Amino acid sequence: MLMQYEEAISSLGNLKSILDEIRGSLDIGVLKKKIEELDNKMQEPEFWNDLKKAQSITQEAKCLKDRYDRFNRLETGLEDIEILIELSSEEEDENSKQEIVVEIEAISYDIEKLRVETMLSGGYDRDNAIVTLHAGAGGTDAQDWAEMLLRMYTRWSSDKGYKLETLDYEPGDEAGIKGVTIRVIGEFAYGYLKAEKGIHRLVRISPFNANGKRQTSFASVEILPELTEDQDIDIRSDDLRIDTYRSGGAGGQHVNKTESAIRITHLPTGIVVQCQNERSQHNNRESAMKMLKAKLIQLKEQAHKEKIEDLTGELRDIGWGSQIRSYVFQPYTMVKDHRTGAEAGNIQAVMDGDIDLFINEYLKQSSNGKLDI
Repeated sequence: MLMQYEEAISSLGNLKSILDEIRGSLDIGVLKKKIEELDNKMQEPEFWNDLKKAQSITQEAKCLKDRYDRFNRLETGLEDIEILIELSSEEEDENSKQEIVVEIEAISYDIEKLRVETMLSGGYDRDNAIVTLHAGAGGTDAQDWAEMLLRMYTRWSSDKGYKLETLDYEPGDEAGIKGVTIRVIGEFAYGYLKAEKGIHRLVRISPFNANGKRQTSFASVEILPELTEDQDIDIRSDDLRIDTYRSGGAGGQHVNKTESAIRITHLPTGIVVQCQNERSQHNNRESAMKMLKAKLIQLKEQAHKEKIEDLTGELRDIGWGSQIRSYVFQPYTMVKDHRTGAEAGNIQAVMDGDIDLFINEYLKQSSNGKLDI
């Protein structure tokens, strides 16, 4: 217990440094002034005349206050722990030392969580995320791999308290999936998941190979923000080709007798999106349009690029030499992110959704200018 206590005490200096770093990132003085300005706006007699604008300001004020209050609670929490340490050292109370260790572990988690969130300051980071997985090189193994990744992101989302909706689903020929699009609903879903965009490589003994040979498979992960109304863009109807078809799914799931599934092609760019989750053609069309707008905004922000493939950043061929992360099951177990160097040996935990190490390291290095988002 004493060693654990000493280790906890020695971590306090680092926690203070991180909190100072957060103070600078949040610019606490400016943040407080901004909150006061928004509070004054909300007190104006005509504030609620424009309901949409009022709701936007109210939401912004709530988010800013939340960060400001959390920072103050953490700062006060560290001060309280220091007082507790002084009291316990005078009394040599083992119960107090145990309480201090618990308090430091808890505040360490909260400080790290706030630190990561301060890195999520992009224009779409608070938005829901639209995640699309596609099986790449590797045949049936790749389709199985795409389904394994879907399970990984489903577990991660559940652990974060996010809600999931399936927008499009194409089953594999023998196993797994050829492709799937899901909506991850919750604050900062896009901000976190944008770190997952790229090619994911699997190395294992293939369960589909009678000779038990090692197989390398690939799957792509595309991440888009689900735009809010104030982030919307106008698209000319003449630039769209809209096709309807009957939706289908694995084992006959989600099969409709009517042509409710929607495929939208943006003619000037060739971008194609589709949605077949809802039984209502109108709802599928609305979801597909959200995906299309998100892709077009990304293209607009990268206007100096010439090809549609630039929409997905690091995504190139779904095959050799283009992976952002490798998952090795044999001859050893390891998951390694090739952009950040982050590694994990417990591959089963990773496949069960424990991917925060990779996400957080990507965000840290990106915020320090070491990586491009």
